[in-house]
Amino acid sequence: MILKVISSTIKTAYTVTCLKLKDDKKIRLIPGALIALGVSYSTIAAKSLAIDKFMADTVTDLQTLNTRPEDMKTIMELMIMNIQAEFCRALEKEEPREKFKVDRWLRPEGGGGVTCVMQEGEVFEKAGVNVSVVHGNLPPRAIDQMRARGKNFKGGQVLPFFAAGVSAVIHPRNPYVPTIHFNYRYFEVTLPDNTVEWWFGGGTDLTPYYLNEEDAVHFHSSLKNACDQHDKAYYPKFKRWCDDYFNIPHRGERRGVGGIFFDDLDSPSTFNFVKSCAQAVIPSYIPLVQKHKNDLYTDKEREWQLLRRGRYVEFNLIYDRGTKFGLYTPGARYESILMSLPLTANWKYMHNPDPESREGKLTEVLKNPKDWIKIE
Repeated sequence: MILKVISSTIKTAYTVTCLKLKDDKKIRLIPGALIALGVSYSTIAAKSLAIDKFMADTVTDLQTLNTRPEDMKTIMELMIMNIQAEFCRALEKEEPREKFKVDRWLRPEGGGGVTCVMQEGEVFEKAGVNVSVVHGNLPPRAIDQMRARGKNFKGGQVLPFFAAGVSAVIHPRNPYVPTIHFNYRYFEVTLPDNTVEWWFGGGTDLTPYYLNEEDAVHFHSSLKNACDQHDKAYYPKFKRWCDDYFNIPHRGERRGVGGIFFDDLDSPSTFNFVKSCAQAVIPSYIPLVQKHKNDLYTDKEREWQLLRRGRYVEFNLIYDRGTKFGLYTPGARYESILMSLPLTANWKYMHNPDPESREGKLTEVLKNPKDWIKIE
């Protein structure tokens, strides 16, 4: 039986391609088990992704990547390295003084990462963009965490895993520039019978310190456009998931004005969806930086920003699954896991803003998430 590529051109190393059988039946390549087509993906990757433009060398050595060009582990690593470089360069264009410090690290238990951090700039007080590509055996607490959300893993098993992701948190200096967070990741777990379970997760969300409805509409519209390229049901579903996930129960409020969030997606087309969402980060956020980075502000507004950052810290350290997984993992690199924390934050006892103030209006939206682009 002869396989024939029906897509006109393979433009990047990370295109999930449909194939056509001689009898006209279609199949779709499954991430992690792509069929070798006799095409040099590694050559295409080098040309189209400009590996020399990454922030550092890939975590996995190029010789290994070249031996498995059709594997989703390779495809995902190249994609997230590219996203990291593009986002870092876009942020550096807005920052007149500082550049990213690039820290490539290796994990003794397997894998490593590239952490890029920019601190104490004029525009960005702290900006972190991290790539991690790690493998080893799942620790018991991580297995318990996955079982709690429906994974059919048994306690006491040795479960080899592979995880690759890109994540970023940007804390601007000006209170009128919102904080952004995004994370896109791929996970594989090898079960005792040598079958592999794999899935994608991630999302992008916005945390403003002062509510600007025009900014919120722009941000959500950018994410909706990325979702709609793949399934018009995605945005409303993942927007609600985001509102539910980035929730601080003990405060009765969300961390910000939301975005999208999803996990455990394992359809063959998910990679292209994840890629579209990751590529939407720059157009969703950089215009907001450009719009507000020179806005005037007072000490009062700065104080409110620091109080809101305190809420950000509370969520990340108490509730965030990614932070917990990282801290549970043997050989975890805590500097990279905790890069999401701001340089400065504040907690004030029994602080309650006036409901009629700008601070109070933001708090009301955080307690009652809003449909910014009228999807209902």
